[in-house]
Amino acid sequence: MQNPIKTFLFLLPICVSTGLIAQETSVKMYYSGIEFVYDKIDGIGYEKGVTRRDPSDVIKVGETWYVYYTKVYGRAPGYWGTLWYATSSDEGYSWKEQGEILGVGKEKTFDSQATFTPNILFAKGKYYLYYTGVKPTPGNVRGEFENNSTTDITAIGLATSSSPHGPFTRVSDDPILTISLEPEKFDSYRIDDAVLIYRNGLYWLYYKGRSRVHGADGPGHTQMGVSFSKDPDGPFIKYDIPLLDSSHEVMLWQHGTGIAGIASQSETFEYAPDGIDFTSNKLGIEVKNRPFAPGVFRQDLTDRGILGEGLSWGISMVHNGDEAYLIRYKVQRR
Repeated sequence: MQNPIKTFLFLLPICVSTGLIAQETSVKMYYSGIEFVYDKIDGIGYEKGVTRRDPSDVIKVGETWYVYYTKVYGRAPGYWGTLWYATSSDEGYSWKEQGEILGVGKEKTFDSQATFTPNILFAKGKYYLYYTGVKPTPGNVRGEFENNSTTDITAIGLATSSSPHGPFTRVSDDPILTISLEPEKFDSYRIDDAVLIYRNGLYWLYYKGRSRVHGADGPGHTQMGVSFSKDPDGPFIKYDIPLLDSSHEVMLWQHGTGIAGIASQSETFEYAPDGIDFTSNKLGIEVKNRPFAPGVFRQDLTDRGILGEGLSWGISMVHNGDEAYLIRYKVQRR
């Protein structure tokens, strides 16, 4: 029996070449008229000596909103920290920090140095917490993390729970998505920033990738990729071709029948009618006062029947040295 995911991947380029994903003028008009407005928030905002960064997409369960994020004491954003979460009862204007939701993994596992950049999905009666993990630099005699450009690879892991409050349990000590082995691939050194979308009967896991060939200049060459699975816990099959460059952070949401997002380095709105081709008819619309490392409030993460929801508000990050913190944004029409 033919693998339906491989069949799907085979057909995608055919759809692209037949012009079925032509850009819609209405999409360009819509994003040309958007601007971001910010509100400081209580509970997970500025706190002396504390960094909170890289918030997940926001979900709502009952009358409560949830956000997951990386927290670390006395350090600027980087490859350290663990996963924490907070709840809100007023649509994200004030939050109560609930505590750590996932610490580092066992010694020598892929996430034994840090867990960070979480994201969340509800499916099949469970909450799926996707996150990035890294281990201490292989061969470092002190067991420290060097943040080099060759061996300090990252991977995406998964933990699950029956409740958004946890406890979350790792599905494995191994990651569910790893770097490509070929050095020339766009994701041969780092993969990070999972974003989940259920679409066309499959779970789409978008992520950002960096290549070993770019060495220390890698961050400036970050690109977005995608992988697919029939189940939220994998196995995931990579599309294996980068979708969008200048995508150091991955922020995506449903817009109409397609997928919209922000390319953070070029600071532009982009759109793919099929969720794949962001480049044939690039929007390239400048984002005014863009959010940093943002998560989006997405109802489709807990109710797959909601389609084309669009972008309304979310939580993003303010860079502030060793005291980065979280802030609420909303979009409005100019």
